[in-house]
Amino acid sequence: MKVLVVEDNRDIAANIADYLEPKGHVLDFASNGLHGLQLATSERYDVIVLDIMLPGLDGMTLCRRLREEARVTTPVLMLTARDQLDDKLEGFQVGADDYLVKPFSIKELEVRLEALVKRSQHQGASRLLQVADLQYDSDTMLASRGGQSLELNPIQRKLLQTLLLNTHRVVSREELETLIWGDELPDNDVLRTHIYHLRNVVDKPFAEKLIHTVHGAGYRLQQD
Repeated sequence: MKVLVVEDNRDIAANIADYLEPKGHVLDFASNGLHGLQLATSERYDVIVLDIMLPGLDGMTLCRRLREEARVTTPVLMLTARDQLDDKLEGFQVGADDYLVKPFSIKELEVRLEALVKRSQHQGASRLLQVADLQYDSDTMLASRGGQSLELNPIQRKLLQTLLLNTHRVVSREELETLIWGDELPDNDVLRTHIYHLRNVVDKPFAEKLIHTVHGAGYRLQQD
């Protein structure tokens, strides 16, 4: 594995290096958030170990910027001394893939990192999401249906990708709102408007409807 460790505690960084490097893993280190962001966006890594409390740029903000601005999809495991549920949920909301609370076992860290890399490689083998004749490429962010290109704005792309990734379940309104607006939720029902416009692009020109409303629960994308 090629691992980026963004951690300002030198003892923790040294312990990770002492355990992983003799096993053949390649590690780069950053002791502040800005350096970590620079490395994560300029180099290619299999996985990123990210502390939350960092000088310069905190881990939550760094992770959000990686996902939303730089479009970096490298798996991120957050290291933190904060073990409250709200902290973990915030980490997942900004794009973290796993969460490990300090103090932690270095062996457990290695196992979790390997699992993240394996999952990422499996997902990377097929970045094309598809239901019926609807396709969305997560890398190029291009969508099509029945061979026709679909013009989507950034919010519509986020909604479509989330629904395609979760065809096995109903995605709640709250989950979609948090995905788009984070903690700054709108006062009125803006989500309904975005779903309406997404349907106009994805469903209206075609015979079969794929985006379904599950009343009182949320939305689901599936073939009837």
